[in-house]
Amino acid sequence: QVQLVESGGGLVQAGGSLRLSCAASGRTFSSYAMGWFRQAPRKEREFVAAISWSGATTYYADSVKGRFTISRDNAKNTGFLQMNNLEPEDTAVYYCAMARLSTAQTQAVMYQYWGQGTQVTVSS
Repeated sequence: QVQLVESGGGLVQAGGSLRLSCAASGRTFSSYAMGWFRQAPRKEREFVAAISWSGATTYYADSVKGRFTISRDNAKNTGFLQMNNLEPEDTAVYYCAMARLSTAQTQAVMYQYWGQGTQVTVSS
């Protein structure tokens, strides 16, 4: 069983930066793909970014491309989402997830393990 715990959320002004972390339990972290999703109030959960087990392949939603960077440290069982030039539209609860696959996945249905989420609020 894999447990995921996100951290690093908070309140930031537009144009600022935050770095989210996702700490994973279990020895399977390095074998599985990881992703970040977000859900804003009254909206559906949406894909943000994904990374393969090795970190060689990454995918991003068009809305965050060029501003967000997904990465992982398999030795530390931790994934990251660096968010720069934040916009008020980025305000949401951010979730990390892991899929029992090695390749990066953009669809939420492909992920079996989810964290509890961390709030990111961007003020204008």
